[in-house]
Amino acid sequence: MFRILVVDDDADLRLSVASALSENHYHVDQARDGEEGVNRVRAGKYDLVLLDVNMPRMSGLEALKEIKNYDPSIIVVILTAFSNVRDAVEATKEGAYNYLEKPIKAENLVYIIDKAIKAHKMIKDITLSAPVFQLPNGTEFVGQSNEMKKIFSVIDKLARVETAVLIRGESGTGKELVAVALHHNSPRKENRFVTVNCSAIPENLIESEFFGHEKGAFTGADSRKIGKFQYADGGTLFLDEIGDISAAMQVKLLRVLQEKRFTPVGSNREAEVNVRIVAATNRNLEEMIKKGEFREDLFYRLNVLPIQLPPLRERKNDVEILSTYFIQKFNQQHGKNITGISADAMALLKAHAWPGNIRELENVIEHAFVIETTTQITVESLPETLNHLDATARKVALGLTRSANLNADLDFDGDESEQLMAAGAEDIIISPEAIDSAPAIFSLDIAKLDFQASKEEFERQFLISALKAFKGRINQTAIHANIPKKTLLRKLEKYGIVAKEFIQPKK
Repeated sequence: MFRILVVDDDADLRLSVASALSENHYHVDQARDGEEGVNRVRAGKYDLVLLDVNMPRMSGLEALKEIKNYDPSIIVVILTAFSNVRDAVEATKEGAYNYLEKPIKAENLVYIIDKAIKAHKMIKDITLSAPVFQLPNGTEFVGQSNEMKKIFSVIDKLARVETAVLIRGESGTGKELVAVALHHNSPRKENRFVTVNCSAIPENLIESEFFGHEKGAFTGADSRKIGKFQYADGGTLFLDEIGDISAAMQVKLLRVLQEKRFTPVGSNREAEVNVRIVAATNRNLEEMIKKGEFREDLFYRLNVLPIQLPPLRERKNDVEILSTYFIQKFNQQHGKNITGISADAMALLKAHAWPGNIRELENVIEHAFVIETTTQITVESLPETLNHLDATARKVALGLTRSANLNADLDFDGDESEQLMAAGAEDIIISPEAIDSAPAIFSLDIAKLDFQASKEEFERQFLISALKAFKGRINQTAIHANIPKKTLLRKLEKYGIVAKEFIQPKK
């Protein structure tokens, strides 16, 4: 269903717009200002945002920039009074699709939305039908986060040139996939792509592996051997774990990069080679340079335009799309028909820190395929590795999933009463697990019943429970509890909560 967010500080206008769109079978949520609107966009999936220009805390133009920076594919329509048309025109220059003048007529609203839907579908179809990168054997590059879009842009630039490339990132982030993309989208794609795992080759054999050797060059050299450099001539040589090679090999590798020639082991003749070098490492080369473990000149030769792959914990927006990709992959491999992932299971996937990154996620999904007996991956089919959270943190993660039915983020600055009315009382389900995890949040003194005071107490107790669950770590609390870090810090200051008090000493 096409999802729309209405952002305006005028509650009557929000209600009338939401009513008109709901009658046309659109799913509509509301936000009362730019800051709340941006937070909702980050917390949910919206196809279109109706955005007022003049609002408290964050203006429509500021919110537009934040939304477009977060996801350029979201269509934004500006709502503006006649006197602010100039601002609306400025907004279209910043990426807004169109604008509507107030007072808004229902027929004009529906007409603009219908046109926006067609534009949205066209953008989506073009994106899906024309992938940026060509990879062999049906392999796909998956990622919709801003972090990965930047990576794709860098790969696109580097695929057109011949310079050496250094790919950096933690284990399991997809460094070899980037190297493959660079090769298969370059002029060298018709020639070989050769991989060498530098950490897997014994030190006394690595020179022979790189450059080859002559018969009788050393004990056991019973025949002449062509090295990886010569084998990859005209193509791309991917040197994985480049930080693990010795200082002596670093010197010889630097010479090949500079002069395009080398001498095989046991030979008196030089061989010329035309190879593009793509290297990768998960090690801190700058620290290794300081310790004298890695040559600075080789580092700068490789590090012309580096690619830094983000860990999965920093691109949580991609967990869902990656999971969907792996489900499709394993459906074909295992002959099953898993259609998706339950909300609770997805909540735990997004709460996990993913130390093994994408490789770990792939293993988790395959594990679920083996265990699951239904058509949907559930919490029960996930491996024990996802139980790294303590009991309270796990309950908080699952509790947040149930409360998501209210379409409310955790800033608590919106008009909650209006949101509850829109949701309908019968739709409101409070998770027993969430109640168990923070019983103080849900206890009310009827004799002192006051909505504003109760709301603030709920907020304060929730923050305390979240900090306890994640042991006072601000970043972890913000990520797993789905609270923007700035909002979290502001709320902690408001209630005088000191995060350090919840840090548990190491045993």
